Order: sequence, then C-alpha cells, then structure tokens
Amino acid sequence: MAELVTMPKLGFDMQEGTLIRWVKQIGDQVNEGDVLAEIETDKATVEVEAYASGILRKTFVKEDTVVEVGAPIAIIGGADEDISNMDTETAEEELPKAESSAEAADGQEKEVATKTAEKTEVKSEAPRGTIQPSANGDGLPDGVKASPVARRMAADQGIKLEQVKGSGPGGRIVKRDVEGFSPDEAPAAPAAVAAAKPGKVSAPTHKAPTGADIEELELSRMRQLVGERTQESFMFVPHFYVTSEIDMGPALKLRKDLNAQLSDEEKITVNDIIIKAVAITLRDFPNLNTHFYGDKLVRHKKINIGIAVAVENGLINVVAPNADKRSLSDLSVSNKAMIARAREGRIKPDDVEGATFTVSNLGAFDVEHFLAIINPPESAILAVGSAQEVPVVKDGEITIGVRMKATISVDHRVSDGAEGAQFMKRLKEVLENPMRIVV
Repeated sequence: MAELVTMPKLGFDMQEGTLIRWVKQIGDQVNEGDVLAEIETDKATVEVEAYASGILRKTFVKEDTVVEVGAPIAIIGGADEDISNMDTETAEEELPKAESSAEAADGQEKEVATKTAEKTEVKSEAPRGTIQPSANGDGLPDGVKASPVARRMAADQGIKLEQVKGSGPGGRIVKRDVEGFSPDEAPAAPAAVAAAKPGKVSAPTHKAPTGADIEELELSRMRQLVGERTQESFMFVPHFYVTSEIDMGPALKLRKDLNAQLSDEEKITVNDIIIKAVAITLRDFPNLNTHFYGDKLVRHKKINIGIAVAVENGLINVVAPNADKRSLSDLSVSNKAMIARAREGRIKPDDVEGATFTVSNLGAFDVEHFLAIINPPESAILAVGSAQEVPVVKDGEITIGVRMKATISVDHRVSDGAEGAQFMKRLKEVLENPMRIVV
C-alpha cells in the first residue's frame, strides 16, 4: 500500500523545516529505514528515513524549500500502484507508469511544463504545504502559521487568515479554526493582539561599523533561531533559580568502580550519572516534568531528558527517552552515539524528539556555576557546573572534598520556589547516595 511521507515534527516547538536535499530520486527503490531526504531545522541537518518499502513515486517539494510540519513531501508505493487518490495534483514530479527511463524523463518534463503553464494562466500557486517567504521576512505566507488544509479552505471561502484565531500548537491555524470562523469574530486590531502575545521578538538594532579592521560574518540560521528562541523565553517566561552544592565524591567513586567492569563503549560519564539522577528525582516531582501551553499544562508520564550539546554555531538538544528506567551503561552507549551524530550534523529524528526536561552541563569547561534559559514549552532546566576539589569542613575539621554546583531554572507559571528547592534537595540526596541510581 502506498505511503504518504510528511514533514516530521522534530521537537515540540518545530513548526517547519527546510528540505535541503533529496537523497533518493523519483523511480528509485526505497527500503524501510533508507534515508529519503535531508531536512534542516534550527537544531541541525536531520536525515529523514523511510517507514515503508517501495518505489519513490512522487515528490511534493523541491530542494531548498521551507515546509510546514505535517505537509506531504513524497509518496512511496508500488511501481504500478494507483496513487491518484493521494492528493497527487500538488506533486512537483511524478513517475509515469510502464515507461522506459527516457520516456519517463521526457514525460516528466512535459507534465511539469503543462502544469506550470496552467498555473500561470490561473494564478501562481505554491505546492500544498510549501511555505513561501512573506514580506515581513519570517518565512511564512502573510506572516501567519496555518496548516495546508486550513490555507486551502480559507482561500476557497475568501477568508483572510490573519483574522482567524489559531488553536493549534504555537497558535497555528488548523481546519477547525477556519470551519468555525465568523467574520463578526475577527479581531478589530490584529497588530494589538499580536503585540500582546509572546511571539517572534526583534532585538534593538544598531548600525554596524565598517572599515578595514573589522570582518562581517553571516549569521547562520541556527544562530538566528537559537537567539530568537532564547530571547523569547527570557522575555516571556518568568524564570526563578535555585542552586545547590553537591558532594560528588560518592558518585565519582561509583563511576570508577563500574567503569572497571565495563567495555570502553559502555564506560559511564559523569553526565550519564547526572542524567539518571535527574530522571529518578523527577519521578517525585511530576510538576517539573510538565509543559506550559498558555491556557493549559500538559504533564508527561514519560521522563525524557534533553541533553544540551554544543555544536559549531549553535546548540542542539538530543534526548534520552525513559531515562529513569534505563541502565547507566545503556544510557551511556546511546548518549555517546547521539552526541557524536549531533556534532557531525547528522542527527536522526528520534535523537531530538520528545524532551520533557533538559540538562545543560558545562562541567567539562571548568565552569563553577551558571544559569540556563528554559527551552519552552518545558517548565525547567538544570545547569551543571564542574566537580571541583575544594576545602570543606567535616566534623569540625578542614579537609579536601569534591563539590559540584547545580542550578535549576523554573517557570514560575508552573511551579514555585519551595518545589524548586525540594527538587534540588532530593537530587543532592540521590547523587550523594548514588547506589539508588543502579538499583
């Protein structure tokens, strides 16, 4: 049976991605698990794998096109399978049935030319699901987030999308919003409504200097989007912070003892121990494993820990799913592989999907203490510094101990200072008595 391939959602806040390269071409044999295309998000370049086997029959978008999440990008099916009922009129290319390669190529050129002429006569229309740049430079048609179906319905009914209130993720307009729209409900001052809501934020601009002693650098897409997201979070999410100092001596001893019995690829890092400890602690604090969506909270039953990874020109969060239920050695092997793929710019969709809480660890950079910015819609993030040898007082005497400072940033709309403090107290207990991590 033919399968419709859509733009995957790679993370809670992803709205669109750029299809930068087709790895498979029209007419190629595709096996389940093969890489179909490469998609660029604000996180990295992601390889999209096929979830079915067959022939790549159609592609719906060209390379270097920005596409909304959920929009069709291709069809995989049998060579002679009828796919006429799968919204094929929007395809950019098609594999004709029962033709030689030369005839197929000639037929494709004629079909594309005919469709181009038809579109020119009627009106210029982008393939369904394709995002065309708007005048305001945000990459969305008319600056409005809407599903392909909602756009088509609005166009058919003569409804201006900027007047429709979206109920989808991030305020995205979906089918039900257009169906229930009444002109009488249209906002009188859209600009005022938009200004009152958290959204894309522009920083004050300053005139850049010129001269022989400076170098202008292009701002990468990743750097732009990381900047926009963190600025929006810092402006609209009311952060508060709780810091604790943790005795890491017992955890480091446990790591040494375990690594002596493990293979090189299974060897555990300090970060693996911290991630497992955070996940176990979150079992008792489900409120901090909750996401904020403006008018409601979504509490997650699974504990999936996002791991902040520094890459060239930006930051990527890879995800350790069900981190509270997995062994340290399993976490270690999986985390190493994901982090390596992230630094190579070849992450998989599963690597970045579904984080419910994030850990940002700068311990490897000899950092004593720092504050992290929450990644919405998450309600908290833990910032981890270095485990350092320091003088400590024990039983009235000064001795040498290993201490690490960690700070949780919490969204005050979701939780309060007392809960943040209780979480840090429990995390400290788990790391200072680390046998509970392995039993």
